Amino acid sequence: MSEQERLAIVDAVRTPLCKAGGKMRGIQADDLGVVPVKELLARSPLDAEDIDELILGCVGQPAHAANIARVVAMKAALPHSCIASTVHRNCASGMESLSSAYERILCGSIDRAIVGGTESMSNIPLYYGPKMTAFFERMMRSKSFFKKIATLCSFRPSFLKPIIGIQLGLTDPVCGLNMGQTAENLSREFHISREQQDTYALESHRRASAAQKEGRLGEEIIPVPMPPKYEQSIEADDGIRHEQTIEALQKLRPYFDRSNGTVTVGNACPITDGAAAMLVMKESEAKERELPVLGYLKDFCYAGLEPERMGLGPVYATAKICQRHGYSMSDFELIELNEAFAAQVIACEQAFASDAFAQKHLGMDKALGEIDREKLNVNGGAIALGHPVGTTGARLVITLLKELRRRSMQRGLATLCIGGGQGAAFVVEVA
Repeated sequence: MSEQERLAIVDAVRTPLCKAGGKMRGIQADDLGVVPVKELLARSPLDAEDIDELILGCVGQPAHAANIARVVAMKAALPHSCIASTVHRNCASGMESLSSAYERILCGSIDRAIVGGTESMSNIPLYYGPKMTAFFERMMRSKSFFKKIATLCSFRPSFLKPIIGIQLGLTDPVCGLNMGQTAENLSREFHISREQQDTYALESHRRASAAQKEGRLGEEIIPVPMPPKYEQSIEADDGIRHEQTIEALQKLRPYFDRSNGTVTVGNACPITDGAAAMLVMKESEAKERELPVLGYLKDFCYAGLEPERMGLGPVYATAKICQRHGYSMSDFELIELNEAFAAQVIACEQAFASDAFAQKHLGMDKALGEIDREKLNVNGGAIALGHPVGTTGARLVITLLKELRRRSMQRGLATLCIGGGQGAAFVVEVA
């Protein structure tokens, strides 16, 4: 293929990632998304009028903020002329915002954009079930006093049993499995033990703990002022367990398969709130404007696979981009592979390194190559940091570019699995 111009990621920031139901529970997704967007505008040498579009990923879009990107754009004081769109590719929504901007900029429909994601998993609502909904409808249609009394007498407490929005969203409607159950599928397919998963989870917390204490994570984070008085701010990710031990992890019971499972809340990512934003434009424009650039998006690929094996999505997507450019895994100096579940990451590692898997599933003669753990998720991953689903894709790219630049390295891979049976792989460079 002919080389195409890279997309310059001029600057990028994110909020702290906080456990759902915790510190950020009082902040709705639109207000959370405003924080990194306003920070980018304040730091940028460009004027707000120079931004053509705001594109944000969001999975649990709130009813009060339809097309949440537009709401964020207006609250962040972008001009009314700045168009805005919300994108949704489940866990890759933050990446979808970046790839959507890349395609629009390359085809010339826009020149500059702010992209990213925002997610308040704390505020994904509970829903009334069909029986309660039907009861409300009957009440509205009951005009006379006696009909209203009769309708009230038909009420049963069981009508109030809620439908949990987040549980519904994390269950695939095609295969009928929730995301944890798909991880259990991979643990069985690849013979991954509970000990392997807990050991991996422990290392994620250790690396994230070190990265936080040494200030590496802080370099990508901006504080979030806390309502209602905004006198205090959240300044750091709060899911990291600095004193995590293997003994504590081993005490946890399997969560998704109570009798024979190996996936627990300790070796899976927590549900989380957070937002991120990146300022992007063509490489040529960034150079013409003499702007300092964080890094570049060279190319990306999405791939599909069986929903019940969705955790292998990174392997399928990375295979496509490696075939396109002639890469192997050794060509990536650092790799960010989202830790939805420890079992899922370990399964991907095995699949990347397997000739048999490559031949059977990827249409390749040999394996893509082994992943050196020393270059994988070096600052910890979602098991420690959390996984705000609409934001994570953007967070992976930001973390990867910051670390590549910190280490004076050139090329990295950001990849994740996507609920519903997809994968995303983004190749980024810093020079």
